[in-house]
Amino acid sequence: MMTDLPLDQVRTLLAVVDEGTFDAAAAALHVTPSAVSQRVKALEQRTGRVLLLRTKPVRATESGEIVVRFARQLARLERDTRSELGMSGEDEPTRVTVAVNADSLATWFLPALMRVAQEPRLCFELHREDETRTAELLREGRVMAAVTSSPDPVTGCTVRPLGTMRYQAAASPDFVDRHLTDGPLHETLARAPVMTLDRSDDLQDAFVRRLRHGAGGASPARHAVPTSEGFVTAVAAGFGWGMVPEAQAEALLRSGRLVSLAPDRPLDIPLYWQQWKLDSPALAAVAQAVTATAAQSLRP
Repeated sequence: MMTDLPLDQVRTLLAVVDEGTFDAAAAALHVTPSAVSQRVKALEQRTGRVLLLRTKPVRATESGEIVVRFARQLARLERDTRSELGMSGEDEPTRVTVAVNADSLATWFLPALMRVAQEPRLCFELHREDETRTAELLREGRVMAAVTSSPDPVTGCTVRPLGTMRYQAAASPDFVDRHLTDGPLHETLARAPVMTLDRSDDLQDAFVRRLRHGAGGASPARHAVPTSEGFVTAVAAGFGWGMVPEAQAEALLRSGRLVSLAPDRPLDIPLYWQQWKLDSPALAAVAQAVTATAAQSLRP
């Protein structure tokens, strides 16, 4: 059981994963590389599992990720306990790590964090990732919480619905004239240049598949811009069509810089908040602010 795991061995495993090599972990822990190796081997013998892949950098196995997540939760509990006992240094803030998708980050998520009380002082470390993959960071123990499109809780986590983010297929008027006037929309969109955030961005493909009753996807002629703001700017500039969040599309549609390609066919993506099952005041405060802001900003 986790409570039977020697804490020095658990912390050593975490150091190896974070530092990437046994030598770097030894330097961080102020012990010899031999001591690090012995602790990891002892932990693997105790659990009966291979916990690390001895690659460069070192990577945790599926079993190792479970122990790493436990180690990070343990570190968080220790920091919170020191803070409650008044044992933290005056300059030691509480760090909260969250994985969040680019469109939430560009629209409603930062205002949510602004509602979090800064006593005790907090530092936010945000990891931008597609909403379909943020749960992976949570599973690996790299973040404490995540905005995700999955309603299925990661092991050791709770999940609650946040609301629905609505997207509209949109393009500039000039782009429509050049690419989308020579046939039905379900045919022209499959050929027209398309905008994406990155290679994991599947929204445009999902929309085309809906129009084509599950067949195909968007065009292989793709532009990739890795920020939500840059993505919308590129769509408005006519580089390609794309699925634009409703909150970002409204003003551009009113001004005529964007045209909605299928106003009666929006794409709704449900979002969820997943977090560690951990009695952390800082994490609880962030969760409260996030869910409250989401209720005001997202569709039910």
